[in-house]
Amino acid sequence: MSRSTPDVLTVTGLRRSFGGVRAVDGVEFSIAPGEFVSIIGPNGSGKSTTVNLISGVLKPDAGAVLVHGTRIRPGRPEAAAAAGIARTFQNGRVFGNMTVRENVDVGLQPTLRAARPLRVLANVPVLKWISLLAELGVALAPTPAARAERRASAARIDAQLARFEERLAPRADHATYTLSYANRRRTEIARALAAEPGLLLLDEPAAGMNQTETAEIGRQLAALKAQGQTVLLVEHKMDLVHDLSDRVLVLDEGRIIAQGTPAEVLADPRVIEAYLGRSRAGGKVGADV
Repeated sequence: MSRSTPDVLTVTGLRRSFGGVRAVDGVEFSIAPGEFVSIIGPNGSGKSTTVNLISGVLKPDAGAVLVHGTRIRPGRPEAAAAAGIARTFQNGRVFGNMTVRENVDVGLQPTLRAARPLRVLANVPVLKWISLLAELGVALAPTPAARAERRASAARIDAQLARFEERLAPRADHATYTLSYANRRRTEIARALAAEPGLLLLDEPAAGMNQTETAEIGRQLAALKAQGQTVLLVEHKMDLVHDLSDRVLVLDEGRIIAQGTPAEVLADPRVIEAYLGRSRAGGKVGADV
């Protein structure tokens, strides 16, 4: 089916090895605007490695990642962020000594213009100090544009905290190390959403959550989907995958072995074999390489 706008994400021939282990082996797929796509697979199948390659945390051995048809520089998280990709991590990452509000504010950094007047120099090693001095100058003596940008940023932070209602909004000025595990995960999601990304990568956002917390995250992700947010989800809680996904990709040994609707994929004999074979051998769906 032809589309008038390019896919939000296109991945072609993605490969990455660790020593003698090929964790990702020729992965290719695309995600259309507003589509909610999930990646599932047995333990060690390459799910998180794929997300790390897309977000620039890892550099691929081969292949390309394109956002809206434009190739992004491999192995450069700042390039992925500038292209409109935001993410959460399998093992939640927040700044413990910073408040919830400050953590979410960090997510806005790729969107700042007035506060980072020479941001284009930040990626030039011999000139990045000029960019840092310019940012310091604006911080010490904000321009009218920088003050207006800060007010707009504060409103965006409040909107993300309100998304999680009583879970985060009343705790906006609490240090995140004082929060429950689930609220630290919510803070990480709010931080990723603050930049209003074109593509949101969620790496097991419900990991470690109980049934009630998982159901709550599911409702919030469903609301994001209804708003048209494009999402790539890595998850092993199959209820979430089934209820949220437009399409599911199944990885095994670094390759896509099946894709389709949740019902189609979960009935695929190759998927059943990949999961049941590993379960009988003592494996489980969960953490990934």
